[in-house]
Amino acid sequence: MRTWFVTGGTPGGFGLVYAEAALKQGDQVVVTARRPSELQEWAEPHGDRVLVLQLDVTDAEQVRAAVRTAEERFGGIDVLVNNAGRGWFGSVEGAPDETIRRTFDLNLFAVVEVIRAALPGMRACGGGWIVNMSSVAGLVGAQGFGYYSAAKFALEGLSETLRHEVEPFGVRVLVVEPGAFRTKAFAGFQDEPVNETVDAYVPMVEGVKAAFVEHDGKQEGDPERGVQAVISAMNAPVPPQRIVLGNSGYDVVVAMHENALAELRANEKLSRSADF
Repeated sequence: MRTWFVTGGTPGGFGLVYAEAALKQGDQVVVTARRPSELQEWAEPHGDRVLVLQLDVTDAEQVRAAVRTAEERFGGIDVLVNNAGRGWFGSVEGAPDETIRRTFDLNLFAVVEVIRAALPGMRACGGGWIVNMSSVAGLVGAQGFGYYSAAKFALEGLSETLRHEVEPFGVRVLVVEPGAFRTKAFAGFQDEPVNETVDAYVPMVEGVKAAFVEHDGKQEGDPERGVQAVISAMNAPVPPQRIVLGNSGYDVVVAMHENALAELRANEKLSRSADF
């Protein structure tokens, strides 16, 4: 029986889908959320196999306390799923400073805190998984969500290095890059104001917001199938380092890589001319 530690357990998101999949295969789960009362009814039927903890992942002290509590309750963490995160719309030039910092605090620095809190125990146990929920926007820039993309790009780079550093201790790292999935991720955009500080970008940002609002509830991705794909990847004889989820996301990422490779080769002479 493995112990999962899943951040971002708000109902309607990937977090609870991971938790339910883990429970279905006989594992036990620690689920964290800012408002744990929302999970009380969900958790009750699972008894002692579920521990719900209040956690604001941007609070380093809370992170360390939650990991410590999980380890004391279940003896260790076998699978860490860094799922907490979200984006705020705005242009690169005109997004408010508060939005920029909040985006990186939640989508990057909080992940760092959780990883650093959980890794000592995972190393001591000699193995485990770290599953970092990135995004297709972590590979292909998303207009109007530049800072979300930047934070996810940074998470991708962090995960690449982390993978090499923890491999000798038996810890594996998987990066998950979903496209648009039918969670509640888009639901809050309807009532969120456009706080763009540069007037020239307001039409673009308003258009981005409108597109997300219009697409809410129509996303092609199925969270349950997405999580099953992740678990299948983890259980593969040779697990991948990353997995893109969803048809549209897959097509966008493949096109990006093919175009990048074509451009790289087209400029090979220039690249090679830079050496002594």
